Amino acid sequence: MPENEGTPEFDCRDYFKEAVCIDAMRIYDSCSDKDCLEDIRVLFPADRQALVDNATNVRIRDVSVITVYLDLQPIPFNKGFYSVDMTFFFDVALDLFGNSASCPIPVCGVAIFNKKVVLYGSEGNVKMFSSDQCEESCDPQDSTVLPKATVQVAEPVALSAKLCDRPLCSCEPYCRIPECICRRYGGEFESAPQRNNVYVTIGLFTIVQIVRNVQMLIPAYDFCVPEKECVTSSDNPCELFRRIDFPTDEFFPPRASDLGDGGKCCK
Repeated sequence: MPENEGTPEFDCRDYFKEAVCIDAMRIYDSCSDKDCLEDIRVLFPADRQALVDNATNVRIRDVSVITVYLDLQPIPFNKGFYSVDMTFFFDVALDLFGNSASCPIPVCGVAIFNKKVVLYGSEGNVKMFSSDQCEESCDPQDSTVLPKATVQVAEPVALSAKLCDRPLCSCEPYCRIPECICRRYGGEFESAPQRNNVYVTIGLFTIVQIVRNVQMLIPAYDFCVPEKECVTSSDNPCELFRRIDFPTDEFFPPRASDLGDGGKCCK
């Protein structure tokens, strides 16, 4: 016997009002990847490199993505396909150790990783102009002709770090670090091999997409009328604090039986 017997079926046609044309970014192709970036060299400014040179051991604390530079290029003789070149810049937080009795010295550096994928993005041979284009410019807005590449990056996983007195590879790729990142760390980075070199291993999860601006016909059900009333904010900090729920869970951590899987994480 069907489980939903006696339950009225929902017919979306009862709520359908009209078909509308919208201008949207359609995903033409995408891919997901799980990369284990082994032995990626960490670069430091000159003043911090001196601390690395005097260290005897290193420990990784955290890794985060500063930014990702993307370059999209059509592939010759393969119409509709594009290569997406990505350059990832990671902020790597480390602890440096001088000897067994010394306290760790926190230091941050930059690691760089290059990745390339090939995706389908279709073709477009139009030039687009809009009312917000500068009148003094005669250049068409060609950025809307080519598809657009996007990359979504989950928080990287800091796996390991090691200290080496010589480069692990004599042909380490060099990538110029943008000026905005150099200013963030207070100086230029030392790209040449140093007395001590730090290499880290990072776990990376990414989704790469190629999207294109298209006009699409979709069913419309109704306007998006907000159902929630705006709450007027107050300048009184105590009144704002009173609206915050008491954080009971912070004082009483969940037991194994409270977890959804019964505390059985390993299988």
